[in-house]
Amino acid sequence: MRHHFTVDIEEYFHPTALARYYPIERWGTLERRSPDVMDRLLDVLSEHGVTGTFFILGWLAEQEPEMVRRCSEAGHEIASHGYEHELVGELGPDGFRESVRRSRAILQDLTGRDVIGYRAPSFSIVPGLEWAFDTLLEEGYRYDASLFPITQHPTYGYPSSPPDPHWIERPAGRIAEFPSTTARWLGKTLPASGGAYFRVLPPALVYRGLNQASERGEPGMFYIHPWELDDWVPEVDAPKLQMIRTFYGRRGTWARMDKMFSRYAFGPIRDRFAQMEGQS
Repeated sequence: MRHHFTVDIEEYFHPTALARYYPIERWGTLERRSPDVMDRLLDVLSEHGVTGTFFILGWLAEQEPEMVRRCSEAGHEIASHGYEHELVGELGPDGFRESVRRSRAILQDLTGRDVIGYRAPSFSIVPGLEWAFDTLLEEGYRYDASLFPITQHPTYGYPSSPPDPHWIERPAGRIAEFPSTTARWLGKTLPASGGAYFRVLPPALVYRGLNQASERGEPGMFYIHPWELDDWVPEVDAPKLQMIRTFYGRRGTWARMDKMFSRYAFGPIRDRFAQMEGQS
């Protein structure tokens, strides 16, 4: 079983939790650290024979076009993370359409390849925002990876989503959904996909989620961000607890990923999507 290794390629000033400290008007004046991190990550993935799916922010792609091309030329799938890292509900229907249209056009122009996948910033397609699936279909996307089937997080979660890849029927057509992996533990459904759950909690939680997905005959989903692989911490006057949640545990992330790569095989979402299309 090949699980999905995904990277949400954005900068340290893009996480929703820090948005108030880094307004978009300042972004152009800030140091960009993702290219160097991604170069190292590309080397590591090559050493382990891992091919993944990279959800790239459109704004960052405009600033770092060579980074996007290097990722694509290394054989990784390029997908959209929107343009400006705004929550779907905050963008609204018109703003969301502009964001996904603009980011897709940028990424396709840079890579010369069709972009069919999307992941919302902060997994922000939540109950009540299902219209976003219609917009994605109308703008040329074929799959989404924004749903997180959990209840614990205060700002995101889509509890009714099936845990494994599935089709969503919408007025605009049918879109494939690749939800974030969860783990059943002591009768509860826990987030087990990566990010802070991989940095802060024991790796056994993510392993449990991947193992349970394998037992169902389905791929699990892992995700990480470049700023979670960077030892550097920005100087920002954010609450201490927020800084811990956002940056704690990064120094151990590389070693944890090495161990994970030795236990599991990974491939891009596009491969599983092609299988789903062939089975339908």
